[in-house]
Parts: sequence; structure tokens; C-alpha cells
Amino acid sequence: MFAAYAARIDADDPLSALELGELPEPQARPGWSVVTVKAASLNHHDLWSLRGVGLPAEKLPMILGCDAAGVDEHGNEVVIHSVIGQSGHGVGPDEPRSILTERYQGTFATRVAVPTWNLLPKPAELSFEQAACLPTAWLTAYRMLFTNAGVKPGDTVLVQGAGGGVSTALVVLGKAAGLRVWVTGRDEAKRARAVELGADAAFESGARLPERVDAVMETVGAATWSHSVKSLRPGGTIVISGATSGPSPKAAELNRIFFLELKVVGSTMGSKEELAGLLSLCATAGVRPVIDSVLPLAEAREGFARLAKGDVFGKIVLNP
Repeated sequence: MFAAYAARIDADDPLSALELGELPEPQARPGWSVVTVKAASLNHHDLWSLRGVGLPAEKLPMILGCDAAGVDEHGNEVVIHSVIGQSGHGVGPDEPRSILTERYQGTFATRVAVPTWNLLPKPAELSFEQAACLPTAWLTAYRMLFTNAGVKPGDTVLVQGAGGGVSTALVVLGKAAGLRVWVTGRDEAKRARAVELGADAAFESGARLPERVDAVMETVGAATWSHSVKSLRPGGTIVISGATSGPSPKAAELNRIFFLELKVVGSTMGSKEELAGLLSLCATAGVRPVIDSVLPLAEAREGFARLAKGDVFGKIVLNP
């Protein structure tokens, strides 16, 4: 079957490690389902995999892709929850979490095998392309806001970095929940689009805000960390789910964190139950993921290149 996969590891030039071509079909096994992929979406995780982060060389070749929506062997339209346990039935308390493309082949292919437990019904209200955007970036945003941020309708949330998949999800979900949402970004056009999407205000990266916020949604990392800490009201919360600009800020801001009793909460992906909640929210409230573009799987390299350059607003979707 045709697939986009990591053929090798290259920390300095990750796109050179990406190959497109034929790989063996997934094999059915007890308790697992083979899903025909109708749409899959790109994440920064796929670029990190090409760099070897979370992907050991002995697992190569590895089909990339965490997110997908498709049709199972019984004809059911499904969405894949990509957090996979060793047992094939969720992730037990004593086993490490794993997502597709770390131990198990991913979704950038004609078909993918996953534990049947990891399948959720696709709402009829969502297209395959829309549903394929949800299991990683949008689920991450859902957990950040509704599980870890401790915010309520009317609170003000700052989203660092306009334009990315998680950032656009945070804007849309935050507005649906009655939050006042501010965003920052280096690109004026992306800031303007964030406002069109529902953000109440957009500021240049590092700009002084009109007032301190109740929570900061942090996915950028080193480049925005000090600004995130300084933007919080006393007792406020930073929820961090990524560090695309690097994990080591120039200043940790520890004095400000303890003196103002700020909370720093790590957040990773989300549970199957949270994905079910996100799907329900999208179906019933009219929330829809922001799609930058839809490309055939054969043009996956273009999508990877645009993601690596940051030339996206929303999600890039691939159609096998």
C-alpha cells in the first residue's frame, strides 16, 4: 500500500528522511481493527519523528501520522484515538503511554491497524477531513482548556503563537466556551485571521497586554516563556503542551512564579473520553476545525515542508 514514512532519522534535515512509496499492508490481529483511511492530518509530532524524537532507529521504516478518520472493516465511519496501550485496550496505570508512530505504524497510508478500543464513531455532522483534525491538536487544546486551565466563562485566556493547529483550536474552543481570548503572533496576517476566527484581540509577540490574564496557553516554549509568566495575574495558570521554539528559555522566571503563586501545568494529548466530548461538542455546537489545506497523500512532502516553515494557518490534511 502507498504510505508516507520515516525511512531514516535526520535531526538536522528531517525532510530528507521522509519517503513516499509502497509498504506492506497492516496485519489484522485479535482485538484490533484495520481502518481504511479517508483523511489524516499533519502534526509537528511528525516532524519530530523524522528527527528521531520518540522514534528509535530500530523501529524504521515507520509510517508517520497520528490522526485519521476512516471506515473500519464493518463499514462504520470512525475516528482514531491515537494514544495506544501495550495491551490494546487503553493505557493501563503501569504501562507507558505511546502514540501512533512511536511503537505502531501510523495513519499516512491507505490503511492502518489500531486496537478496536481506540475507535470512536465519527459524527455525521463532520466530514472525514474535519474529523481527522481532532485527535491530536484539537484534543490537546480541549484538554488544556477544559481539564487543566481552571478557567470559567468570562475569564481571559492568552494563546501564544497565532496560526498553528493547537492555537487555532484554542481560539475556536475558547470562544465556544464563553472565554475572552487574546492571541499573540509575529505575523500580522495570522493575527488578523485569528481575530476573524473569533479572538477578541491579537498582539505582536512579546507585546505588553492591556491587563494580566487568568491563564496562558503555551505551545511555543523558550521564545515566549518569559512573556507568558509576566502576562499572568497573581494565582493564574500557564498550561504548557509544547515547546516548538525550544525547551530552554533564557530565564525560568522562578521568582515571579513563587512570589505570585502562579501555577504551571503540563498537558499532553487527551483521553478517549475527552475525544468523545470534543466530537460531541463539534457535532452539537457547530464547532469546526480550521483547515489550512487538503493535499493528496502523494504530495505529503509539500505539506511537511510548509509545516516546517510555519507557513500554515490551521491543519494540513492528507487524502490517501
